[in-house]
Amino acid sequence: MGNRVSIVSVEPASRADAHVWHEVVTASMAEDLAGVPPPTRAQAHTRLTQAHTRLTGPGPGPGPGPGPGPGPGPGPVSRLLTWLAYEDDDGAGRGRAVGAATLRLFDRAGQEHLAETDLHVRPDARRRGTGTELLSAVVAEAKAARRRSLIAEVPACTPAELFCVRHGLRRARPLYHLLLPLSEVHRGWLDELTATDHPGYRPAEWDGIVPGTLADAFAAARKAMNVTPVGSTDHGAVGWDAGRVRAMAEVVTGRGDTLLTVAALDGDEIAGFTEVVIPRGTATRARQYDTVLVPDRRGHGLGVWLKAHMLRRLHDEYPQVTEIETDNAADNVHMLAVNEHLGFHRERTTYQYQLTLE
Repeated sequence: MGNRVSIVSVEPASRADAHVWHEVVTASMAEDLAGVPPPTRAQAHTRLTQAHTRLTGPGPGPGPGPGPGPGPGPGPVSRLLTWLAYEDDDGAGRGRAVGAATLRLFDRAGQEHLAETDLHVRPDARRRGTGTELLSAVVAEAKAARRRSLIAEVPACTPAELFCVRHGLRRARPLYHLLLPLSEVHRGWLDELTATDHPGYRPAEWDGIVPGTLADAFAAARKAMNVTPVGSTDHGAVGWDAGRVRAMAEVVTGRGDTLLTVAALDGDEIAGFTEVVIPRGTATRARQYDTVLVPDRRGHGLGVWLKAHMLRRLHDEYPQVTEIETDNAADNVHMLAVNEHLGFHRERTTYQYQLTLE
């Protein structure tokens, strides 16, 4: 028999709680996601202690929060709740931390029904009911918040998949995770790609928050995300305005990361854009965020053109970055083709599982 386990809700999470979470997640990832860099301690601290994403001004000001129109002031657009599982030999105190779970509750218009969970158990402490107890706490809180759907992303062909099935979650869609070593992308080839003729279009680049003159056009282009393939996942549809796109950038820059954007302009309109985030510090792996093309602008090679501009920026301005990670829904065949054309290769597969809550 294993030790008794105590499930502890930590809100707000302290720096010590974040370190405990980091240790559990690192041990779990070493087993299930070997080769994937775990979050750093600083990233763990930021994630757990900055648990609420909020509007930064009154009403519809900068923030991806409630829909446009006057409002009562700053308010949360998502909340992150955290639980830690400790072994407790005698019931008198906390022993070794063996599990951790978070629950993200989305409050922005169009996603008030949605919650996401991330659950980890140390490999040497599994099959003792710890994961089940953590999931029970997560589900109870999601139901109390009147959520309709709970989503979890798990590595393919790992015990996490079996855990999901045993607890009533259904597989919603596969995600392919791809990696591009920049050493395999010739700088001269990028010059050729970016020189490809696209009459009427011109590139625009910025760091961090979108310039004010492009904010409305950027929000309009981002709405195209609502028609990208999501399989059977109940993600909902999010309305975007200038305030929300600014706030999304503020979240990234506020944690010390660098957000790069390249857009394709056609007059005053943005036909598409691509984003890359470079973690703060000396991280060598950048993360591809959204790449979006407005539906009636697709099929003309703009996706490759935009991403080539971004890769050229990384080559020239961020030599410490040696690789880029991205993920693609398996049914988003067009974006998958764009990435593979640029040299991204498939590293692993994860699955989004979904639990419908009564």
